[in-house]
Amino acid sequence: MAIKWKIDPAHSEIQFKVKHLMITTVTGYFRKFDLEVDTEAENFRTASRILFTADIDSIDTNNEQRDTHLKSADFFKADEHGQIKFESNHYQLSEDEHHLQGNLTIRGITKPVTFNIEFGGIVVDPYGQTKAGFTVKGKISRKEFGLTWSAVTEAGQVVVSDEIRLLGEIQLVKQG
Repeated sequence: MAIKWKIDPAHSEIQFKVKHLMITTVTGYFRKFDLEVDTEAENFRTASRILFTADIDSIDTNNEQRDTHLKSADFFKADEHGQIKFESNHYQLSEDEHHLQGNLTIRGITKPVTFNIEFGGIVVDPYGQTKAGFTVKGKISRKEFGLTWSAVTEAGQVVVSDEIRLLGEIQLVKQG
């Protein structure tokens, strides 16, 4: 019998980091996101479906002008591609490492990606809800997903790096 899990948005966050001028890191968040996982058992080795989405309009880098630029055609083109989507059915565990492989779609471009997973465990909270915790880490090339805007300073410094680091702190709630 399939077990359904849904994200607990109050105890989860989706973050990205990118180098700016190659000397500092800018951090951003997606404030609206969803995650559903179907498993055959509570150990997640039997994940048969993992579906994550994040709303581009919820992007937040703590700078309204930058957020507007990221939503524009220079980057995400949010008016045509309103969500980032990740789909997987392959959660791989070994003794020391956990990996999640799947397809990431950004701006209508889908590419295979692998995320490193730290499994925090499963507990029952004070309200009787079964919860599972994960830390998800990965890196992507923004240019591979059509996020090709680029600028160079007068001194020849790249303004925004190609590599984007992704980090998710995820808490799932067992449904039913």
